[in-house]
Amino acid sequence: MFRRLLLPLDGSRLAEAVLPIAVYFAERFHATLVLFHALEQAPPATVHGQRHLMQADEARVYLKEVEARIARPGLTVERDVHPAREEDVAGSILEHVGELDSDLVVLCAHGRGGLRDVLIGSLAQQVISRGATPVLFVRPRDIGAAGSSVPYITRKILVPLDSAPVHEPALPVAEQVAQATGAALHLVTVVPTTGTLKGERAATGMLLPATTTAVLELAQRGAIEYLQQMTAHLLAQGLPATATVARGDPPAAIINEAGRVHADLIVMATHGRQSFDAFWSGSVTPKVLSKTNVPVLLVRVMGG
Repeated sequence: MFRRLLLPLDGSRLAEAVLPIAVYFAERFHATLVLFHALEQAPPATVHGQRHLMQADEARVYLKEVEARIARPGLTVERDVHPAREEDVAGSILEHVGELDSDLVVLCAHGRGGLRDVLIGSLAQQVISRGATPVLFVRPRDIGAAGSSVPYITRKILVPLDSAPVHEPALPVAEQVAQATGAALHLVTVVPTTGTLKGERAATGMLLPATTTAVLELAQRGAIEYLQQMTAHLLAQGLPATATVARGDPPAAIINEAGRVHADLIVMATHGRQSFDAFWSGSVTPKVLSKTNVPVLLVRVMGG
């Protein structure tokens, strides 16, 4: 499935926390790992406590050192430095997805608070609006002396579904990751409660509480039947699979379920949006991205 993984690095040890999962995916899929760095216009002197990479030659030396550090039998690594100084590093990353023939982008979602949220939201919105390339967002874990995280293994994959076939592109991707890694799948569908409805649905719930409660109960029964079908499909393929219908606010419920089942990876589908604001306010996905510590593999709903 994944043949070439694009891994942007900014030179900081914090960003290198993504290395274990990137190497793990490259090994499991027998894929090429492409280490990438784009020079910035007017870069800061330091990035996350380390000296910023200012020159192309310096960046090439750095990527070569990273390659030597992660080298192991059977792992194919390439290096690419984009020397033209970029104002929009996110845009440069996405342009190189096509140029370097990459089918997965692995990004370290580092930063704190609003800075991290803007980075994640901007990159996610640009990726899903420009094409279908999945993006794996990784939050830093425990940083070791060499600047890399503790070993990563995918044992349990959480797949949020909403009972609509158009939102199932995440499931085939999750299946292939499970097949490559030997992981078990856990499906979850979230049905709101009357207290967690938003916007017009919340207003309707206040005006017609009994009707709204009945509708949500029907939705829960439908979700149970849907997940039973999906689980049976996975089991028939020899993939370990379980499922849960959760109730409440979707982002919070997804994050809670990931913790409950000890998920190592969340595979989610999301719609493309016309703008950053629309993406950020109109989707469950960025709310999950900004709150969870579990790596999230983002797959676009085409036509969305």
